[in-house]
Amino acid sequence: MKPLHLPSGITRGLDFLIPHDWSADQALAVVELIDDLRERIVAHYQLALNELLCEQRTPPGNPHPRDNGPDPF
Repeated sequence: MKPLHLPSGITRGLDFLIPHDWSADQALAVVELIDDLRERIVAHYQLALNELLCEQRTPPGNPHPRDNGPDPF
């Protein structure tokens, strides 16, 4: 079985089984619920999420652009 590549980067853990016989309407309802949940989380934590994502995407050893103080130019 091919390993899943999840957005979270999680590669190990417990399987979360989804019934194979959902109707398209059931699948769409779950997708819409997840989208709504994401929107609410982002609306509440937007600034903190942006900071955290910036920190995670900055290569080790490279300072955050705002950590160098004001731009001299």
